[in-house]
Amino acid sequence: MLKHYVLFFMLMICSISFGQIGGRSIYQFLNLSTSPRQAALGGDIITIYDEDVNQAMSNPALINADMDNHLAMNYGSYYGEASYGTASYAYTYDRHVQTFYAGVSYINYGSFEGYDENGQATSNFTGSEGALTLGYAYNIPYTDFYIGSNVKLITSNLESYNSIGGAVDLGFLYLNEKNDLNMALVVRNIGTQFTTYSGIKENLPFEIVAGVSQELEHVPIRWHLSLENLQQWNISFSNPVRGETNIDGSKSNEKVSFVNNALRHVVFGVELFPKKAFNFRLGYNFRRAEELRVEEQRNFSGVSLGFGLKMNKLKFNYSYSRYTLAANTSLFGLILNFQ
Repeated sequence: MLKHYVLFFMLMICSISFGQIGGRSIYQFLNLSTSPRQAALGGDIITIYDEDVNQAMSNPALINADMDNHLAMNYGSYYGEASYGTASYAYTYDRHVQTFYAGVSYINYGSFEGYDENGQATSNFTGSEGALTLGYAYNIPYTDFYIGSNVKLITSNLESYNSIGGAVDLGFLYLNEKNDLNMALVVRNIGTQFTTYSGIKENLPFEIVAGVSQELEHVPIRWHLSLENLQQWNISFSNPVRGETNIDGSKSNEKVSFVNNALRHVVFGVELFPKKAFNFRLGYNFRRAEELRVEEQRNFSGVSLGFGLKMNKLKFNYSYSRYTLAANTSLFGLILNFQ
Protein backbone atom coordinates (compact mmCIF):
# COMPACT_ATOMS: atom_id res chain seq x y z
CA MET A 1 0.00 0.00 0.00
CA LEU A 2 2.84 2.39 0.82
CA LYS A 3 4.30 1.94 -2.64
CA HIS A 4 0.99 2.97 -4.19
CA TYR A 5 1.07 6.23 -2.22
CA VAL A 6 4.67 6.79 -3.26
CA LEU A 7 3.73 6.27 -6.90
CA PHE A 8 0.84 8.72 -6.63
CA PHE A 9 3.14 11.35 -5.07
CA MET A 10 5.76 10.94 -7.78
CA LEU A 11 3.23 11.34 -10.56
CA MET A 12 1.84 14.47 -8.97
CA ILE A 13 5.22 16.23 -8.86
CA CYS A 14 5.04 17.07 -12.56
CA SER A 15 1.46 18.32 -12.30
CA ILE A 16 1.73 20.91 -9.54
CA SER A 17 1.27 23.73 -12.02
CA PHE A 18 -1.40 22.03 -14.12
CA GLY A 19 -4.31 22.13 -11.66
CA GLN A 20 -7.37 20.13 -12.66
CA ILE A 21 -5.73 19.01 -15.91
CA GLY A 22 -2.84 17.40 -14.07
CA GLY A 23 -3.09 14.23 -12.03
CA ARG A 24 -5.51 12.55 -14.43
CA SER A 25 -2.91 10.96 -16.66
CA ILE A 26 0.59 9.52 -16.56
CA TYR A 27 3.84 10.80 -18.10
CA GLN A 28 3.04 14.37 -17.05
CA PHE A 29 6.62 15.41 -17.79
CA LEU A 30 5.55 15.57 -21.46
CA ASN A 31 3.70 18.79 -20.59
CA LEU A 32 6.82 20.65 -19.49
CA SER A 33 8.23 23.46 -21.62
CA THR A 34 10.74 22.01 -24.06
CA SER A 35 13.08 25.00 -24.41
CA PRO A 36 13.88 28.40 -22.87
CA ARG A 37 12.20 30.13 -25.81
CA GLN A 38 8.99 28.19 -25.22
CA ALA A 39 9.09 28.81 -21.48
CA ALA A 40 9.78 32.56 -21.87
CA LEU A 41 6.74 32.94 -24.15
CA GLY A 42 4.45 31.24 -21.62
CA GLY A 43 4.59 27.68 -22.98
CA ASP A 44 2.58 25.86 -25.66
CA ILE A 45 3.67 28.18 -28.49
CA ILE A 46 3.25 26.15 -31.70
CA THR A 47 3.74 28.67 -34.54
CA ILE A 48 7.49 29.49 -34.53
CA TYR A 49 8.67 28.60 -38.03
CA ASP A 50 12.42 29.27 -38.32
CA GLU A 51 15.77 27.56 -37.74
CA ASP A 52 15.09 26.88 -34.03
CA VAL A 53 15.18 23.08 -33.93
CA ASN A 54 13.61 23.06 -30.45
CA GLN A 55 10.22 23.96 -31.90
CA ALA A 56 9.81 20.59 -33.61
CA MET A 57 9.06 19.01 -30.23
CA SER A 58 6.08 21.36 -29.75
CA ASN A 59 4.70 21.04 -33.28
CA PRO A 60 6.14 18.54 -35.78
CA ALA A 61 4.73 20.54 -38.70
CA LEU A 62 7.40 23.17 -37.92
CA ILE A 63 10.23 20.84 -39.05
CA ASN A 64 11.96 22.54 -42.01
CA ALA A 65 15.21 22.63 -43.96
CA ASP A 66 16.50 25.70 -42.07
CA MET A 67 16.96 23.41 -39.05
CA ASP A 68 19.43 21.24 -40.96
CA ASN A 69 22.42 20.15 -38.87
CA HIS A 70 21.33 22.19 -35.84
CA LEU A 71 21.75 20.69 -32.37
CA ALA A 72 19.92 22.13 -29.35
CA MET A 73 20.51 21.24 -25.69
CA ASN A 74 18.45 22.58 -22.78
CA TYR A 75 18.62 22.10 -19.04
CA GLY A 76 16.70 23.44 -16.08
CA SER A 77 16.02 22.84 -12.40
CA TYR A 78 12.46 22.21 -11.34
CA TYR A 79 11.19 22.03 -7.75
CA GLY A 80 13.48 20.68 -5.05
CA GLU A 81 16.03 18.25 -6.46
CA ALA A 82 14.07 17.65 -9.65
CA SER A 83 15.79 18.60 -12.91
CA TYR A 84 14.90 18.12 -16.53
CA GLY A 85 16.27 18.73 -19.99
CA THR A 86 15.81 18.21 -23.71
CA ALA A 87 17.97 17.77 -26.79
CA SER A 88 16.99 18.14 -30.45
CA TYR A 89 18.66 17.59 -33.80
CA ALA A 90 17.50 17.90 -37.42
CA TYR A 91 19.04 16.64 -40.64
CA THR A 92 18.01 17.41 -44.22
CA TYR A 93 18.54 14.38 -46.45
CA ASP A 94 17.89 16.20 -49.72
CA ARG A 95 15.42 18.65 -51.24
CA HIS A 96 13.01 15.84 -52.16
CA VAL A 97 13.03 13.78 -48.94
CA GLN A 98 13.43 16.93 -46.84
CA THR A 99 14.19 17.03 -43.10
CA PHE A 100 14.14 14.44 -40.33
CA TYR A 101 14.04 15.30 -36.64
CA ALA A 102 15.19 13.47 -33.49
CA GLY A 103 14.77 14.61 -29.90
CA VAL A 104 15.00 13.40 -26.35
CA SER A 105 13.50 14.73 -23.12
CA TYR A 106 13.94 13.56 -19.54
CA ILE A 107 13.20 14.44 -15.95
CA ASN A 108 15.04 13.26 -12.82
CA TYR A 109 13.10 13.57 -9.57
CA GLY A 110 16.15 13.23 -7.31
CA SER A 111 16.49 11.00 -4.25
CA PHE A 112 13.75 10.17 -1.74
CA GLU A 113 13.92 8.61 1.70
CA GLY A 114 11.91 5.40 1.94
CA TYR A 115 9.73 4.42 4.93
CA ASP A 116 7.39 1.51 5.53
CA GLU A 117 3.82 1.68 6.84
CA ASN A 118 5.12 1.76 10.44
CA GLY A 119 7.37 4.74 9.82
CA GLN A 120 10.56 2.70 9.85
CA ALA A 121 13.27 3.85 7.46
CA THR A 122 13.95 1.63 4.46
CA SER A 123 16.27 2.25 1.53
CA ASN A 124 16.35 5.46 -0.48
CA PHE A 125 14.88 5.45 -3.97
CA THR A 126 14.82 7.62 -7.09
CA GLY A 127 12.54 8.31 -10.00
CA SER A 128 13.05 9.39 -13.59
CA GLU A 129 11.20 9.52 -16.90
CA GLY A 130 12.24 10.09 -20.49
CA ALA A 131 11.05 10.11 -24.09
CA LEU A 132 12.72 9.57 -27.45
CA THR A 133 11.08 11.43 -30.34
CA LEU A 134 11.38 11.02 -34.12
CA GLY A 135 9.62 13.47 -36.41
CA TYR A 136 8.98 14.44 -40.01
CA ALA A 137 7.03 17.20 -41.79
CA TYR A 138 5.65 17.48 -45.31
CA ASN A 139 4.59 20.49 -47.36
CA ILE A 140 1.40 19.74 -49.26
CA PRO A 141 2.33 20.45 -52.91
CA TYR A 142 1.36 23.86 -54.32
CA THR A 143 -0.05 25.04 -50.98
CA ASP A 144 1.04 26.91 -47.87
CA PHE A 145 -0.07 24.04 -45.64
CA TYR A 146 2.30 21.75 -43.75
CA ILE A 147 1.60 18.55 -41.86
CA GLY A 148 3.94 16.72 -39.50
CA SER A 149 4.12 13.88 -37.04
CA ASN A 150 6.24 12.96 -34.02
CA VAL A 151 6.49 9.38 -32.78
CA LYS A 152 7.53 8.99 -29.13
CA LEU A 153 8.85 6.10 -27.09
CA ILE A 154 8.31 6.85 -23.39
CA THR A 155 9.93 5.23 -20.36
CA SER A 156 9.19 5.78 -16.68
CA ASN A 157 10.92 4.45 -13.55
CA LEU A 158 9.33 5.40 -10.23
CA GLU A 159 10.78 3.60 -7.21
CA SER A 160 10.37 -0.11 -8.08
CA TYR A 161 7.64 0.55 -10.66
CA ASN A 162 8.34 0.74 -14.39
CA SER A 163 6.27 1.61 -17.42
CA ILE A 164 6.86 1.91 -21.16
CA GLY A 165 4.51 3.75 -23.51
CA GLY A 166 4.22 5.11 -27.01
CA ALA A 167 2.57 8.23 -28.41
CA VAL A 168 2.10 10.18 -31.62
CA ASP A 169 1.80 13.94 -32.11
CA LEU A 170 0.06 15.34 -35.21
CA GLY A 171 0.80 18.89 -36.30
CA PHE A 172 -0.74 21.21 -38.87
CA LEU A 173 0.62 24.58 -40.01
CA TYR A 174 -0.49 27.34 -42.37
CA LEU A 175 1.96 30.05 -43.45
CA ASN A 176 0.71 33.30 -44.92
CA GLU A 177 3.96 34.89 -46.06
CA LYS A 178 2.28 38.02 -47.42
CA ASN A 179 0.99 39.02 -43.98
CA ASP A 180 3.70 37.12 -42.05
CA LEU A 181 0.93 35.20 -40.31
CA ASN A 182 1.29 31.65 -38.97
CA MET A 183 -1.60 29.46 -37.83
CA ALA A 184 -1.26 25.98 -36.33
CA LEU A 185 -3.05 23.10 -34.66
CA VAL A 186 -1.43 20.26 -32.71
CA VAL A 187 -2.93 17.05 -31.33
CA ARG A 188 -0.51 15.64 -28.77
CA ASN A 189 0.09 12.34 -27.04
CA ILE A 190 -2.22 9.99 -28.91
CA GLY A 191 -1.02 6.71 -27.51
CA THR A 192 -1.04 4.03 -24.86
CA GLN A 193 1.05 2.16 -22.32
CA PHE A 194 2.87 -0.92 -23.56
CA THR A 195 3.70 -2.01 -20.02
CA THR A 196 1.95 -0.68 -16.91
CA TYR A 197 3.14 0.11 -13.39
CA SER A 198 0.92 -2.42 -11.63
CA GLY A 199 -1.37 -4.03 -14.19
CA ILE A 200 -3.73 -1.07 -14.65
CA LYS A 201 -3.63 0.92 -17.90
CA GLU A 202 -3.75 4.68 -17.48
CA ASN A 203 -4.36 7.56 -19.88
CA LEU A 204 -1.63 9.63 -21.50
CA PRO A 205 -1.77 13.46 -21.23
CA PHE A 206 -3.76 13.96 -24.45
CA GLU A 207 -4.02 17.61 -25.49
CA ILE A 208 -5.23 19.76 -28.40
CA VAL A 209 -3.60 23.16 -28.93
CA ALA A 210 -4.34 25.88 -31.50
CA GLY A 211 -2.14 28.88 -32.11
CA VAL A 212 -1.57 31.98 -34.21
CA SER A 213 1.34 34.42 -34.46
CA GLN A 214 2.29 37.42 -36.55
CA GLU A 215 5.22 39.76 -36.94
CA LEU A 216 4.14 43.39 -37.05
CA GLU A 217 4.94 45.22 -40.27
CA HIS A 218 6.68 48.33 -38.96
CA VAL A 219 7.59 47.23 -35.44
CA PRO A 220 10.23 44.55 -34.61
CA ILE A 221 7.75 42.51 -32.56
CA ARG A 222 6.19 39.12 -33.12
CA TRP A 223 3.19 38.21 -30.97
CA HIS A 224 2.04 34.67 -30.20
CA LEU A 225 -1.35 33.47 -29.01
CA SER A 226 -2.14 29.86 -28.09
CA LEU A 227 -5.32 28.18 -26.89
CA GLU A 228 -4.35 25.10 -24.89
CA ASN A 229 -6.35 22.14 -23.56
CA LEU A 230 -9.06 22.50 -26.18
CA GLN A 231 -10.02 18.86 -25.61
CA GLN A 232 -11.68 19.92 -22.34
CA TRP A 233 -13.69 23.09 -21.86
CA ASN A 234 -13.90 23.27 -18.07
CA ILE A 235 -10.33 23.28 -16.73
CA SER A 236 -11.05 25.38 -13.65
CA PHE A 237 -11.36 24.24 -10.04
CA SER A 238 -12.64 25.89 -6.89
CA ASN A 239 -9.86 26.96 -4.59
CA PRO A 240 -11.12 26.49 -1.00
CA VAL A 241 -8.94 29.36 0.20
CA ARG A 242 -10.92 31.78 -1.99
CA GLY A 243 -14.35 30.68 -0.81
CA GLU A 244 -16.73 33.25 0.68
CA THR A 245 -17.83 33.13 4.32
CA ASN A 246 -21.60 33.34 4.74
CA ILE A 247 -23.48 35.18 7.50
CA ASP A 248 -24.00 31.95 9.45
CA GLY A 249 -20.25 31.26 9.39
CA SER A 250 -20.38 28.56 6.73
CA LYS A 251 -18.10 28.80 3.74
CA SER A 252 -19.20 28.52 0.11
CA ASN A 253 -16.97 27.37 -2.73
CA GLU A 254 -15.31 29.78 -5.12
CA LYS A 255 -17.37 30.40 -8.24
CA VAL A 256 -15.36 30.40 -11.46
CA SER A 257 -17.01 32.51 -14.15
CA PHE A 258 -17.35 31.65 -17.84
CA VAL A 259 -14.81 34.33 -18.79
CA ASN A 260 -12.35 33.21 -16.11
CA ASN A 261 -12.48 29.62 -17.32
CA ALA A 262 -12.13 30.71 -20.95
CA LEU A 263 -9.02 32.77 -20.17
CA ARG A 264 -7.37 29.74 -18.54
CA HIS A 265 -7.01 28.30 -22.01
CA VAL A 266 -4.98 31.31 -23.19
CA VAL A 267 -1.21 31.68 -23.42
CA PHE A 268 0.19 34.94 -24.82
CA GLY A 269 3.74 35.93 -25.63
CA VAL A 270 5.75 38.54 -27.52
CA GLU A 271 9.25 38.55 -28.99
CA LEU A 272 11.17 41.80 -29.43
CA PHE A 273 13.66 41.79 -32.34
CA PRO A 274 12.73 38.19 -33.30
CA LYS A 275 15.16 38.07 -36.26
CA LYS A 276 18.11 39.88 -34.69
CA ALA A 277 21.15 38.54 -32.84
CA PHE A 278 19.59 39.56 -29.53
CA ASN A 279 15.93 38.81 -28.75
CA PHE A 280 13.86 39.61 -25.69
CA ARG A 281 10.80 37.53 -24.83
CA LEU A 282 7.86 37.97 -22.49
CA GLY A 283 4.95 35.65 -21.84
CA TYR A 284 1.85 35.23 -19.72
CA ASN A 285 0.10 31.96 -18.89
CA PHE A 286 -3.41 32.78 -17.65
CA ARG A 287 -4.11 29.34 -16.15
CA ARG A 288 -0.88 29.26 -14.18
CA ALA A 289 -1.53 32.80 -12.96
CA GLU A 290 -5.05 32.03 -11.79
CA GLU A 291 -4.32 28.68 -10.18
CA LEU A 292 -1.32 29.98 -8.22
CA ARG A 293 -2.74 33.40 -7.37
CA VAL A 294 -2.46 34.30 -3.68
CA GLU A 295 -5.20 36.31 -2.01
CA GLU A 296 -4.28 39.91 -1.14
CA GLN A 297 -0.73 39.46 -2.40
CA ARG A 298 0.84 40.19 -5.77
CA ASN A 299 3.27 37.44 -6.69
CA PHE A 300 3.24 37.71 -10.53
CA SER A 301 2.43 34.04 -11.07
CA GLY A 302 2.07 33.23 -14.75
CA VAL A 303 4.68 35.74 -15.90
CA SER A 304 7.73 34.50 -17.78
CA LEU A 305 10.56 36.24 -19.57
CA GLY A 306 13.84 35.46 -21.27
CA PHE A 307 16.28 36.32 -24.00
CA GLY A 308 18.31 34.82 -26.82
CA LEU A 309 21.84 35.82 -27.81
CA LYS A 310 23.39 34.66 -31.07
CA MET A 311 27.17 34.61 -31.55
CA ASN A 312 28.23 33.32 -34.96
CA LYS A 313 27.02 29.70 -35.06
CA LEU A 314 26.15 29.51 -31.39
CA LYS A 315 22.95 30.77 -29.75
CA PHE A 316 22.36 30.98 -26.01
CA ASN A 317 18.81 31.08 -24.62
CA TYR A 318 17.55 31.72 -21.10
CA SER A 319 14.11 31.86 -19.49
CA TYR A 320 12.71 32.63 -16.06
CA SER A 321 9.18 31.49 -15.20
CA ARG A 322 7.28 32.74 -12.18
CA TYR A 323 5.15 30.24 -10.27
CA THR A 324 5.05 31.35 -6.62
CA LEU A 325 7.22 33.38 -4.26
CA ALA A 326 9.01 30.17 -3.27
CA ALA A 327 8.99 28.24 -6.56
CA ASN A 328 10.35 29.59 -9.82
CA THR A 329 12.16 27.87 -12.66
CA SER A 330 15.02 28.80 -14.97
CA LEU A 331 15.91 27.11 -18.25
CA PHE A 332 19.25 27.37 -20.06
CA GLY A 333 19.78 26.36 -23.66
CA LEU A 334 22.36 26.23 -26.44
CA ILE A 335 21.79 25.86 -30.17
CA LEU A 336 24.79 24.83 -32.28
CA ASN A 337 24.86 25.24 -36.06
CA PHE A 338 27.21 22.68 -37.59
CA GLN A 339 26.76 23.85 -41.17
